[in-house]
Amino acid sequence: MVSCIQLFAEEDWVLEEDTMAKKVKLADIAQRTGVSTVTVSKALTGQKGVSEEMRGRIRRLADEMGYVQPSKERRTGPERSYNIGLLVEESYIDKYDSFYLQMYQKVATKAMDAGCFTLMEVIDRQKEGGYALPRLLREQKVDGIVILGKMPESFLAFLKQQSPLPAVYMDFTDEGQDVDAVVSDSFYGAYQLTNYLFQMGHERIAYVGTLLATSSITDRYLGYVKSMLEHGKKIREDWVIEDRDTASGYIDEVNLLKLPEDMPTAFVCNCDLTAGRMVNKLKEHGYRVPEDVSVVGYDNFIYPGICDVEITTYEVDLGRMAQCAVDVMLEKLQTGEGHVPSIHTVEGHMVIKDSVCAR
Repeated sequence: MVSCIQLFAEEDWVLEEDTMAKKVKLADIAQRTGVSTVTVSKALTGQKGVSEEMRGRIRRLADEMGYVQPSKERRTGPERSYNIGLLVEESYIDKYDSFYLQMYQKVATKAMDAGCFTLMEVIDRQKEGGYALPRLLREQKVDGIVILGKMPESFLAFLKQQSPLPAVYMDFTDEGQDVDAVVSDSFYGAYQLTNYLFQMGHERIAYVGTLLATSSITDRYLGYVKSMLEHGKKIREDWVIEDRDTASGYIDEVNLLKLPEDMPTAFVCNCDLTAGRMVNKLKEHGYRVPEDVSVVGYDNFIYPGICDVEITTYEVDLGRMAQCAVDVMLEKLQTGEGHVPSIHTVEGHMVIKDSVCAR
């Protein structure tokens, strides 16, 4: 069986296009009409923002030039098929954190089950800062895009402005845009984890995660806050510990992840990767986990070798999230302007391991 899961990189085409006959592109039509490729795309897909006179002119010219929409070429069979682009920032797939690669694989598998193809492009920070349109979009290789993990709001706004394609966000939301998003129940997950620590006799509990770095980190903090307040505990500023640089997104265990002078008995970490590094930090300072200090994480995913303690965590249901993202994308592609965007929250469950000890 030939897999339809394909990795798309800036310098490496999936198909050898120079062996194919040259086809008419949106850019060719745009050059002839003196408008942008976005305007041409909106005119040909029936979207708003183009006058009827210009829409008619563009459509007539497209017919004369022999333009065929890529999506129509892929739907000549009895079933409709789409190409779905997956965009992920490079900081999310470094050698220590392949959680988003696992997410990509789940989405790709669910898309394949639905008869669709997927192509992934890795976005680097320099490209975000320069507002370069991803090649998948620039070369019109896909019908819609799924964005894995939080990217800067300015870059997301740029993508929405430059590309008319439907988009679905995974594992984050953007309050500034009316878009579809699929997220895990970060608030309730962290709430459950904190409640579990109270049940195990802990009352001095800290939170580890840079607030506002991502929407999920902040939502998990709010779940921690809810549990703390319900148990009559005040939120101590010195017990809210940063773990990552907001500019790069990378966890910084050298300059951040600082242990407070007045130590808590437990830490609620925003993800398992941070939890693993916190375990190592505690051991460096002579603390035993879980005998002296307990630690919980989130995701139920950690790169092998990060730490030697199995971390109690809240497992994200990646399969259900991936299925939801594919279902939403197909609905958007088939419904068009009639689709109403919404946030889809997928529940997970706690997984008890070895990083928590009763007090």
